[in-house]
Amino acid sequence: MTRRETVICALQHKETGRIPYHFELTAQEEEKVLQNSDKELFYNQYGGYLHYFQYWGYPNEQKDRKGYFTDDFGVTWNRNGVDKDIGVVDEPVIDEPDISLYPIPYLNEARIREECEKLLATKGDKFCFAGIGFSVFERLWSYLGMENALVYMITEPEFVHALLDKILEFNLKVIDIFNEYPFDGIYFGDDWGQQKGMIMGAPLWREFIKPRMEAMYRRAKQNGKFVLQHSCGDIQEVFEDLIEIGLDCYQTVQPEIYNLREIKTKYGDRLSFWGTISTQQALPCLSPAEIESIVLDTAAIMKQGGGFILAPTHAIPQDVPTENMMAMLRCFQKLG
Repeated sequence: MTRRETVICALQHKETGRIPYHFELTAQEEEKVLQNSDKELFYNQYGGYLHYFQYWGYPNEQKDRKGYFTDDFGVTWNRNGVDKDIGVVDEPVIDEPDISLYPIPYLNEARIREECEKLLATKGDKFCFAGIGFSVFERLWSYLGMENALVYMITEPEFVHALLDKILEFNLKVIDIFNEYPFDGIYFGDDWGQQKGMIMGAPLWREFIKPRMEAMYRRAKQNGKFVLQHSCGDIQEVFEDLIEIGLDCYQTVQPEIYNLREIKTKYGDRLSFWGTISTQQALPCLSPAEIESIVLDTAAIMKQGGGFILAPTHAIPQDVPTENMMAMLRCFQKLG
């Protein structure tokens, strides 16, 4: 059985005896881990079952400001701080609730297609998919700033709906490009959760975010693709909504937030889970032996009936000791 077939079985809630796994490293952690290693050899040896890329808007560094990148949406990101992978928004692009200020994004179709073709050419036997990062809510606040995005949901709902419709229109064009390629799935990145509860609350999520996610899931599933959704934080109160609109797999499952036995029992026959190994409390803080124990205990809970992709809860940050990461990867390999 190939790695692709193993993932498909998992997403169809079938046990195979192997647990598919995945991991990613932040730029800082990769630099630390690979300083004395060959990058290609490392990923060939330890790489998991998934092969994908996310469309973020292709930020280009500004010539006159080092570390500042402007993307296809007109948003400028400052990567001079702690977050050197994505960065933080320099300043809002839309500074008042006026839809005429919406900057028409550049659909870099040639580059998207180039990435799709490269992905397929290098997938091997892995489960292969393309994604849209900052897909809806995150795109909204990247335009407006977080505070205004949340305030306008209450004070300027017509404007927010109009702006989200523009975001959806653009995303559907990207999905249509993805759908021309024989990917196994389409992935959406969009953080909705906090450590406790949702950033905007479930009622506002259902009003503003859910209809756009449903439209994107529907378009992605037109030719049989699986749908995978990333959100950090606690979003359990909308799990039923996500199942209703067609979600196949939720990433990332943070054990600090979710009772793993509970969510596996309640949703595990209808929703697959990707994640569960904490980059917040376990990987940076515990010993290699403790990491191995956590991986094995977690896998025993989550593997029942399939529906599970074993992974860290996020790209591994630079505060994770290399010996802890390697203990985790060796355990992943034994299970996979």
